[in-house]
Amino acid sequence: MWTSPWARWGATLGFALGGFFDGILLHQILQWHHLLSLVPGIDDLRLQVLWDGYFHLLMYVVSLAGLFGLWRAQRRGGVDWGRPLAGAMLVGFGAWHAIDALLSHWLLGIHRIRIDSPNPLLWDLLWLAAFGIAPLVLGWRWLRRRGGGGSTGMRGSTAALVLLAAGTAGAGAWALVPPPGQDLATVVFRPDAGPREVFSALDAVDGRLVWSDRAMGVVVVAVPQARRWDLYRHGALLVSGSGALAGCFNWSRI
Repeated sequence: MWTSPWARWGATLGFALGGFFDGILLHQILQWHHLLSLVPGIDDLRLQVLWDGYFHLLMYVVSLAGLFGLWRAQRRGGVDWGRPLAGAMLVGFGAWHAIDALLSHWLLGIHRIRIDSPNPLLWDLLWLAAFGIAPLVLGWRWLRRRGGGGSTGMRGSTAALVLLAAGTAGAGAWALVPPPGQDLATVVFRPDAGPREVFSALDAVDGRLVWSDRAMGVVVVAVPQARRWDLYRHGALLVSGSGALAGCFNWSRI
């Protein structure tokens, strides 16, 4: 089954969606850890948030590769749309969590699922079972039961690929969408930006400082939604779509 290009590229896309799932849920919504939260010497919240952004950028690249591969596979001979492709994506999704647990949690030790827990290994194992092993087993079963081929027709397959691309883009862009009526954004400024540069940038976009770390490298600002992206022109390296503080403050050294 893995000799079929569509299965490999479907797993690649599922792998990227697994990364988006972890990054959005654990780094931003639950705020349980950063990508490099246990790396010695990286105590600057600015760098922690910035590396989370680089991680999401990498997942964009992987997801684009998966979508491009599926498009090429469809043009060359068809894709088994429906349950077989979903199975391949589930395998990739589960593989992400298995690799993340083995490599990031236990071998490299750059983060754990819940750093503030008295028993982080328990959380690692629960997360691995729920989002690693279970999707791997289910996806593998769906792949082995594939039947009927992928002859959904050119129009149907194109529509399916467009919907898949839209869903992937939506998963990656979730962090950029501000809640309705919310004018707060979390901004990471370049390392050489001091308080003067930060306040100058806020003045340029009619913004107001709400919170900052000690070095003012990471700030939460109230800024009109139409002006927030202008901060990139004034020294910002990363502008989020929400004012959720880049979390885990109970263990961050700030």
